[in-house]
Amino acid sequence: MKEILITGANSYVGARLYFDLKEKYKTTGTYHKNRLSDSFVQLDTTNPQEIHDLVSRINPNTIIHVAANASAKWCEEHPEEARDLNERATKSVVDVAKSTASGVIFISSFAAEDTSNVYGQTKAASEEIIKEGTEKYVILRPSLVIGFSPNTQNDRPFNRILKNLDGGIPAVYDTSWKFQPTYISHLSQVISLVIDRDLQGETIPVAVASLKSRFDIANDILSEFNVVVEPEDKHDQTPVIENDLQKLKDLGLPLWEYDEMIKAIISEIRNRDKFKI
Repeated sequence: MKEILITGANSYVGARLYFDLKEKYKTTGTYHKNRLSDSFVQLDTTNPQEIHDLVSRINPNTIIHVAANASAKWCEEHPEEARDLNERATKSVVDVAKSTASGVIFISSFAAEDTSNVYGQTKAASEEIIKEGTEKYVILRPSLVIGFSPNTQNDRPFNRILKNLDGGIPAVYDTSWKFQPTYISHLSQVISLVIDRDLQGETIPVAVASLKSRFDIANDILSEFNVVVEPEDKHDQTPVIENDLQKLKDLGLPLWEYDEMIKAIISEIRNRDKFKI
């Protein structure tokens, strides 16, 4: 059984990856704060020695590097901390991975294509650090990620939808910004095939083809639970980044249609008790 290490396994994305992958691989997950599982080990990814000690001890075949702060607002307000967490920590992970011959799967973002803000800059810089630091890498670029995760507490877009459903918080969502959403389970599927096929040296966008707004997604999910969603035009000027997903096709990796994804997410919500880590 191959061994993998997931940094940031307590995060919204990391927790779902851990849940999806732990039965197939010998999986170690890390956390910094707010431990979600007793099996997780504490790791400060801004401390190179801690990374070295952990990776040397477990000697994983693959490191899935998720740990980061994905809030563009926070990164803009704390640029040096953002570069420590999102950029310099990535270099430490890559350096240790190379010394132990571990592969690296880096969870980047569509935002790496827009370097007008600090978050995009850190993602773009991290991608270059990985490409320069090791040949045994795959970079996955999700867009805004949705789907059920064992971490329902982080202030991520999908968890706000759950608060509308469970907490009675009014569902008011922006109609202005369009993007290609990423299904969180799609990320797991792609990662599993990358590991099994030993793919290397690829940068792969992972999303659905359809451009949707936050309102579209919230309305399509919450209407199934009889929750009314109100539209709001926030005049969001975030650039629309659209990928044709040809790389997924070329590599024979799975693609998801928008409607198929929404149906799967509705089913996840109805069966949420199974997502235990």
